[in-house]
Amino acid sequence: MKIDSNALKRARRRLLQMHYESGVGHIGGNLSALDAMLVIWHEYLNKQDNFILSKGHSAGALYITLWSKGLLSDDDLKLFHRDNTNLPGHPPANKFADIPFATGSLGHGLSLAAGTALAKRLAGKSDRVFCMTSDGEWQEGSTWEALIFLCHHKLANLTILVDHNNLQGFGTTAEVASMAPLQQKLQGFDIDLHRVPGHDLDSIREVLSLPADRPKIVILDTVKGYGVSFMENSMQWHYLPLNDAQYQSALDEVDEE
Repeated sequence: MKIDSNALKRARRRLLQMHYESGVGHIGGNLSALDAMLVIWHEYLNKQDNFILSKGHSAGALYITLWSKGLLSDDDLKLFHRDNTNLPGHPPANKFADIPFATGSLGHGLSLAAGTALAKRLAGKSDRVFCMTSDGEWQEGSTWEALIFLCHHKLANLTILVDHNNLQGFGTTAEVASMAPLQQKLQGFDIDLHRVPGHDLDSIREVLSLPADRPKIVILDTVKGYGVSFMENSMQWHYLPLNDAQYQSALDEVDEE
């Protein structure tokens, strides 16, 4: 299925509903990552491929993407973040075949993705691995160690995406521990490096479709809280849940797109 504006709208509405009904925040980073996640899962991910969500706070976007593929039900989503749920605030381990690792500790997903990509190659498989990271994770040493490893092994079956929304838990990435410009920092590595608008579906498709004989990193320029004006580029929506009025206002904006 090719993702279009109607599919995006449906997914955003369901994401907002799930977070509103559960009273859970972290909505901003989910909305910045959702578009690319939908494109990858619906248009690029084959059955034997793996998607690893390193930025675990965007578990909601992953669950909604799985729901859009028919891999989770509405009843499953109703249990999001509840006691004894299979859908906690970070991706769980050993609950779903489509979620190979728990990624509650930010900065570890890229190492897991690199190891998975190497294992596939050693097994003689042509399967691919996609890993979505946050820009804040690139402040962490474990992420750079993983980059060194995957470059050394020339893991051309690995595509890394960076949700570059410029915000993290305690402020802007520039204020907390600036790695700007991240693109410049990455240019010295043996990778195929690209930067595209992270909410432009055709741009995402174009770069994902490019052949590569070495690891590919795609910096997605995104907006935290994308599609809901009062959330956009606002750090508070890293945390806040929606009240009744905000929920209705957010739905109205999504419907008007």
